[in-house]
This record gives sequence, C-alpha cells and structure tokens, in this order.
Amino acid sequence: MLICAASNNAGKLKELRRILERMGHEVKSLRELGIALDPEETGTTFAENARIKAEAFCKASGLPTVADDSGLCVDALHGAPGVYSARYAGHHGDDAANNAKLLREMADVPAEQRTARFVSAVCFLLPDGRELLVEGECPGSVAFTETGTNGFGYDPLFIPDRVGLPDGTTIENTARRSYAELADGEKDAISHRGRAMEKLDAQLPAFLEQA
Repeated sequence: MLICAASNNAGKLKELRRILERMGHEVKSLRELGIALDPEETGTTFAENARIKAEAFCKASGLPTVADDSGLCVDALHGAPGVYSARYAGHHGDDAANNAKLLREMADVPAEQRTARFVSAVCFLLPDGRELLVEGECPGSVAFTETGTNGFGYDPLFIPDRVGLPDGTTIENTARRSYAELADGEKDAISHRGRAMEKLDAQLPAFLEQA
C-alpha cells in the first residue's frame, strides 16, 4: 500500500518510514508529495493531535495517511511535558532547549523518582474518512545527563526499562542505555512508536477488509 507519512519531523519520519517499509508498505514523505502544511495541534491528548494531523495530510495527499503524535510523560512533573513535548521550552522542535528545560525541572529529583514513559498515538486514515487509532507506550526513566547520538527529541535523556534483541524479544536494560544509544532494531522492538505500529500492523488487515 502507498502511504503518506504525515510528519515534518525528520527523526520521526525516519522511524515511520523504517517501520512501515518493514511492514511491506511504500511510503511517501510530505516533501516527496510536495505538501507544505503545518496544522495547529490543538488537541489535549496525543490521540486528538494524531487525528488532526492525519486529517490535514490525508486531505492534502489523497492517500491513506499515517500520523503520529507522541511525547514524554514524567511522573515527577505530573505527566509533563506530555502533549507539549515538542514545544516544552516555548519553540516547537527545539530539542536542545527542551532537553535543557527538562534537566532543570528534574535537577532535584532523585533517581528512584525519575520514572517516565514515552507515549505514541498513531492514526491511520483513509481518504473516505475511516480511521484506525492505536497507542503504544514505553516505560523508563529520565537520566541526569544526555548520552548517545542515534536519536532525536528527548532520546538522549530517556532510559527505557528494556531493550530489543535481533530475534524480536526484549531484555532488561541493565546497562541503562538511553534511546539514543540503541541501534534501530533495539529501539523499534521496545519503543512507544514501535509498539503502536505493531498494533497497527496487527489490526490493519481486518480494518482494510471492512473498509
């Protein structure tokens, strides 16, 4: 299936493309489709924002569209930055500023209270308006310093509880490596987006048959 990957975030697009192509789909980016939109994310939940983006880009592309909205929810910060993850420091997409603010906010929080989870809501939308919405989570904690370069956003600060193995199983992250220190396969097997996309993959055949 030819799918529009609805993201202006280069790192997120890379992950969506990698996972969707592994599922056997052909993926077109917004740039490849000549679409220059930046819909306002006015939702109060990840699911609402994923739907907003899916609707805007599906209408613009005329293709089945996958849109993701995701973020980091930190327990010590009562779930923040949450849906405001991309603009936590005030400017959308400033990873360095967002990470710096998170570290400041967490400066006095001890290790045992730094629990957090990454959440992803993925909306698959057909041009006729029918949608399939799935969510995935990855539990972990917030590190005291940034480590790793193979990631984006809060990846250098997020320590997942588990990491993936080549056979698809997972093991405890005893080395406490950050998302940004994991190879693509290690991350996809346990990541919030990877888990959401696994659900999408499992539910999509029945959804398309009904549609």
